[in-house]
Amino acid sequence: MTAILKVDTIQDTSGNNIINESSDTITIGASGDTISIPSGATIANSGTATGFGIDGITVADQWRLTSDYSLNSSSLQYLSSNLERIDTTGQGTIGSAMTESSGIFTFPSTGIYLVSANYQFVRNGSSQWIQSVISGTTNNSSYASFADQEGSISQVSSSNTSTTTNPSTLVDVTDTSNVKVKFGVSGAAGPISVKGNTSYNYTFFTFLRLGDT
Repeated sequence: MTAILKVDTIQDTSGNNIINESSDTITIGASGDTISIPSGATIANSGTATGFGIDGITVADQWRLTSDYSLNSSSLQYLSSNLERIDTTGQGTIGSAMTESSGIFTFPSTGIYLVSANYQFVRNGSSQWIQSVISGTTNNSSYASFADQEGSISQVSSSNTSTTTNPSTLVDVTDTSNVKVKFGVSGAAGPISVKGNTSYNYTFFTFLRLGDT
């Protein structure tokens, strides 16, 4: 024999709601309650789960330098132009885009982000020291180095020689108005070029939102 029980609310003996249904929303427990899942039990989800910290990556964005940048100074120089969001057929992104203004990148939402950079340096000449950085601010004013990678580029033949650097960092974006990042390079006596292209990635920057702050 089967039976159907139709109720909107199930309460405990003290009158507290255990399960409540209202406007197609089912609430289990109340604030302060502990919902216990016994050992061996499995929660199967075929829909959308939110608020558990298991939403997956909600932002995956990538930008690139669209033309070569000439590096002729040992002073740190920030890339402030010729930057674009990837748009080549076959490339893709997830969620809302980062926004960029004069090389300063603003995050679309709060969260913990993995920010990584891939710089490609090219030189035709003697070996030279190079540096690549990711700088960030938490007050929309003063910037500090979040990641710094140094190396050298050595000429091994009469033609141009290239090398890459790959600094990365985790950024805690608690406020999208104040937490921002920018990307910089420096090197010894030039000329050294930071490679860029508008059709594919030479020097590029990746932003992945991993979870809530």
